[in-house]
Amino acid sequence: MDLVKQIENELVESNNLPKFGAGDTVILSYKIKEGNKERIQQFQGVVIQRRGSGATETFTIRKMSGNIGVERIIPVNSPFIDSISIIKRGSVRRARIFYFRERTGKSARIREKKNFTSATK
Repeated sequence: MDLVKQIENELVESNNLPKFGAGDTVILSYKIKEGNKERIQQFQGVVIQRRGSGATETFTIRKMSGNIGVERIIPVNSPFIDSISIIKRGSVRRARIFYFRERTGKSARIREKKNFTSATK
């Protein structure tokens, strides 16, 4: 089993992403190819979970578009990720905040961690 993990790690390029977890509000810059053109689309939302390890690690981002919740599952080692910037560090007690899906309005707010300075400010 160790041999498989070692080969996976050698084959996958690791992105230099900031450390983030569940409850953090992030802006994901994602490369999209349309025909022979390539553009970068930004997706801002709250990280609901990080799952897996090594080459198969993924994270889920949720945002509200109008009154509809949109979730995106993205591999951490995806070559289509241009950058990730952290807007707010959320103070949550769980690693997977699926209860956030049912929340709307004021109950959908996540407390911000103290002593965090954003890179975009």
